[in-house]
Amino acid sequence: MKPPETAAGSIPDPAEVQSAELELQEQSAASGRLAAFRALGHRNYRLYFSGQLISLIGTWMQTVAQAWLVLRLTNSSFMLGVVSFASYTPILLTGLFAGVVVDHVDRRRLIVATQTVLMCSAFTLAGLTWWHLVRVEYVIVLAALNGLVSSFDMPGRQSFVVEMVGREDLPNAIALNSMMFNGARAIGPAIAGLLLAEVGETGCFFVNGLSFLAVIWSLLEMDLPRRARTSFGAAMLARVREGLSYVRHHDATFYLLLLVAINSGFAVPFTVLVPVFARDLLHGGARGYGFLLTAQGVGAVIGALVMASSAGESKRLRQNLIFGIFCMAAAVITFGLSRWMALSMAAELFVGAGLMNYMATTNTLLQLFVSDELRGRVMSIYTLSFIGMAPIGSLEVGFIGQHVSPRVAVLICGLVALGCGCVLLTKLRTIAAEQARHEALET
Repeated sequence: MKPPETAAGSIPDPAEVQSAELELQEQSAASGRLAAFRALGHRNYRLYFSGQLISLIGTWMQTVAQAWLVLRLTNSSFMLGVVSFASYTPILLTGLFAGVVVDHVDRRRLIVATQTVLMCSAFTLAGLTWWHLVRVEYVIVLAALNGLVSSFDMPGRQSFVVEMVGREDLPNAIALNSMMFNGARAIGPAIAGLLLAEVGETGCFFVNGLSFLAVIWSLLEMDLPRRARTSFGAAMLARVREGLSYVRHHDATFYLLLLVAINSGFAVPFTVLVPVFARDLLHGGARGYGFLLTAQGVGAVIGALVMASSAGESKRLRQNLIFGIFCMAAAVITFGLSRWMALSMAAELFVGAGLMNYMATTNTLLQLFVSDELRGRVMSIYTLSFIGMAPIGSLEVGFIGQHVSPRVAVLICGLVALGCGCVLLTKLRTIAAEQARHEALET
């Protein structure tokens, strides 16, 4: 048999063929790596990503310092739960109405306003701590104020992403948002742990206040058309009912939000007791506390990188849901049982990877399923599900940690996450059917 010939009639050189194949493979691999960051091709999103990353590093620094301050002032696991309760309760009370506001105002201007108020709150806490006037009651009040502002800020930011990147790059942008959030969680607590040991809580609060300037600047620098404001005053309750009706009549959305509420309310609040584990059970002090949160952040960044590269694949999204919830459950149980800092850090690493995959995938699916006119309301319900049950869970975890045992409280959280995973397995067909319907409409 004659060997194959090229168009010119010559026999191809096997070495050249192999070289060409290798070059194609390298180009394909490079394209896959770049695809993980394709949302950064949008200038507005690049501005948002950089500014928000700086701001979130400051926010995580304040989160660590505030918990450490409360523990120093009160020496009480329960008071940690009370402060967490205060920060989450306003979201429970106003979350549904906040979604209506987000759907009817210019989202960029709304985010600038909320970030400005949060900046002022951080500087206030820094001043109170610097002049030794801080009391736990003041921390609770400021936490409640931050929670109220966040009930508008979080659905606003989540709904704003599509305006920067469009629907095509939305899944990738959500994955990059998760990577940004958890990258900050890896950096912020580590810095906070060092600052706490050297200069105390004041420095963390002050740096957080400064960090808000970055995200405010990035928002003002964007080139976006101003979104028209529409009236909604008298129809507020009707608009809320529209959002609730959509969720109730879309089974996949309903079950995703229900499981987020249970998991976030009674599994994720184990984090309330991490300072207690760091100081009293693992004997790591402030630096150990920072390292534990950093480990969780590093795990989440790794998970986000993997997810970003496959954010548009329907089957992979469902796989991420299952991996995320079961990985988190196993890691939380391991953390509750661990008596060694190294093992606890490893457990936190997997908590971060699992929680990131589960929450970011849920966020992606919800935004793909919903139309833009209802996006703010559905994302406010998501925020309500994610945070609304946390006040009860935080009090419960703090109470059990104070009166029974921190380890028992964390183990209960792990078992709740495990139960949510088992329920999620039974709902995968419903989610897959909704994905198929959405893809058919898109084509």
